[in-house]
Amino acid sequence: MAGKGGVGKTTIVALLAREAASSGRRVLVVDADPDANLATTLGFPDPIAPLASEEELVAERAGSGGFVRLNPTVEDIPDRYTVERNGIRLIVLGGIRGGGQGCACPANVLLRSLLAHLLLKERDVVLLDMEAGIEHLGRGTVKDVDALLLVVESDRKALETAHRSASLAREIGIERMFAVANRIRDDEEMSWIRDGLPQDVALAGALPYDDELRVASRSGEIPMEKSLASISALYRNLGALLQL
Repeated sequence: MAGKGGVGKTTIVALLAREAASSGRRVLVVDADPDANLATTLGFPDPIAPLASEEELVAERAGSGGFVRLNPTVEDIPDRYTVERNGIRLIVLGGIRGGGQGCACPANVLLRSLLAHLLLKERDVVLLDMEAGIEHLGRGTVKDVDALLLVVESDRKALETAHRSASLAREIGIERMFAVANRIRDDEEMSWIRDGLPQDVALAGALPYDDELRVASRSGEIPMEKSLASISALYRNLGALLQL
């Protein structure tokens, strides 16, 4: 899940995770945003230390002091560092530091290897909440994903970010890209978004603006769907997204 900051990526990832878990899937959610707040959104009661801050683990697996192992062992990390609530497993990566494709600091190498392992070897549903913007695409962090979902809203800046993200995604070999329109109020907004998307990015779904959800989100955690009677249509759309 990628897109401009503030378009609702974390909320949509949390809702998708809820929908996937309720349909019987095993769900693993990865918070790869340096400003990590997915745990709060999902209702985890305690702060979760980012994997990138585990200095001893990083040094053990990826090296330190100028020596970097390019293929660190990561197979045991999901079981050791995930927490679970309501059928949803969560791992908090923390920021993948350093710009540019050439960055090979130990924390970056470990986190990239872990993402590749999750995407290539973990079964069932893996959802990645990426950092805002497009830098992670420039670094090739998400090159192994099955599909890239670009969250947009009726804002020119959000669509400009979608265009830049799609261009970078093509360069690193991501072929399946979809847009998710968020906070939609009327048909005019939908039409404006459709006209503004890159030609090879299909509009996979739209989530309506929901004032009840906005008010509920003030507490941080998104309530369960049964307490939000007005968003049943939203959950039908989320179920369709999981089939992509």
